[in-house]
Amino acid sequence: MKEKVLNEIKMILFTAVLGAIAGALVWGFLRLLSICTKALWVDIPSSFDFSWYPLILCTVGGLIIGILHHFLGDYPEELPVVMGKIKKTGSYPYKNMPALLILAFLPLLFAGSVGPEAGLTGIIAGLCSWVGDNIKYAKKEKDRYSEIGEAITLGVIFHAPLFGILAVEEPGSSEEREKASIPKPVKLVLYGIAIGAAFGVIALLRHFFGAALEGLPRMKFTAPAWQDYVLMLLYIPVGLILYLFFEGCEWIAKKIAGIIPPIARGILCGVLIGIAAMYLPIILFSGEEQMGELPAEFGTYAPLFLIVVALLKCLLTTCSIQFGFRGGHFFPLIFACVCGGFGVCMLLFGDGASSHVVFAAAVVTAATLGAQMKKPAAVTMLLMLMFPVRMLLPILLAAALGGIVGGRISQEEVADPEP
Repeated sequence: MKEKVLNEIKMILFTAVLGAIAGALVWGFLRLLSICTKALWVDIPSSFDFSWYPLILCTVGGLIIGILHHFLGDYPEELPVVMGKIKKTGSYPYKNMPALLILAFLPLLFAGSVGPEAGLTGIIAGLCSWVGDNIKYAKKEKDRYSEIGEAITLGVIFHAPLFGILAVEEPGSSEEREKASIPKPVKLVLYGIAIGAAFGVIALLRHFFGAALEGLPRMKFTAPAWQDYVLMLLYIPVGLILYLFFEGCEWIAKKIAGIIPPIARGILCGVLIGIAAMYLPIILFSGEEQMGELPAEFGTYAPLFLIVVALLKCLLTTCSIQFGFRGGHFFPLIFACVCGGFGVCMLLFGDGASSHVVFAAAVVTAATLGAQMKKPAAVTMLLMLMFPVRMLLPILLAAALGGIVGGRISQEEVADPEP
């Protein structure tokens, strides 16, 4: 009995240390990115007036990324691929960790329309797999630690601990639902300990050195009117259309990327991002900062402009990922959905849209992410960080309906594969 208690204490302490290390690594990565981005995109351009600077910078960045992809491989892998490998094998490859670190960092630095979640999830999951393979005590629990690392990363990046856990544990595909079981209490406790330790370390580092990533913005909200609930019949299809548009762009971009060598792909992507930087900078980067500014500034934009921004953001994100500026799609897709929701709402309500746009954005985003992730509970927990609790039921409903449609589409793709 005494030995069992000691082993449980050791496991708790080990998990807490692992969570703290993972949290510190995520913070350090994002803090370094913030410093370098400010230097490259704010400090240096402010010292001289040269309008072609963004195009040259992004093209050079694309060349560097293309060369690295040519010699090191296509890193980082997309988040669904990372999560799929962990789910299937219980671990994630860590032998190419230096390549993964560099190629997760550079696309974010050179304004790729991607988020940090894919690269960081691979990095932390790889670290946890290394721990499981090389530290004697952790070997018997190594499958569990990779999933814990995955949950830590997603929870920390999005400032949503429950989202991190549900993104790992909630079944998405029909195959996963068939195999799904309720996680054992000890596993949930370990998730809580690891994520708590990660957040504690990050809070300490933020206090002394400043924030690294603000996460999703909190949107001000007014009580929904009856018209808002009725218009869910429109907003949910709008979200599903955005999902289909994103998937279509991804399919086309993947086809084009498949016939272009890695170095040329990187240069082409850099040129596209550079042109966007010169003429439409709102679609650059992950969209996190722009999303925080949109509720206060949306009135300065035309509704159709915001809808076009949503579509172009989807297009640039898929091109970034497929052409070499690889990273996560969650932040960019959420920004696209918010823009689309605002734009459609403004078309409907005109000058009176200010009390309705947040509801529209929430439902459109929930439907799109629900179709994309097929995990309505995880989507709901994520969006609760942006929207108030009173939006819980509309968001859950939209995410669930989106998940049903997305699941049907996925089943049809499996049943009728590409020739």
